[in-house]
Amino acid sequence: MTWLALAGAILVEVLATLSLRASDGFRKRAWIVPVALGYVASFYLLWVSLSLGMPVGVAYGVWTACGVALVAIIARFVFSEPLTWVMGAGIALIVAGVLTIEMSGAVH
Repeated sequence: MTWLALAGAILVEVLATLSLRASDGFRKRAWIVPVALGYVASFYLLWVSLSLGMPVGVAYGVWTACGVALVAIIARFVFSEPLTWVMGAGIALIVAGVLTIEMSGAVH
């Protein structure tokens, strides 16, 4: 249940961030509600995963890293934003960092 709550937090945060981009600086006012509700729901689900015992370093690391990587990848296809090999290498480093954090937590 802890990881499910975190996955939900990541998914909702990604959708809120993409909605923020779609709002065009809030010039498209219809996007304000999805942005606001998405971020509130994301923080709530992050809180749920923490309250169920997930260490904050793991939860926040995975949440932010996955969010950054997913937004960059999805924005490439939805908004035609650039996704260079350097950005791909950065995403690979993010994944490696998250795996390192997760594996170090399993040692204890």
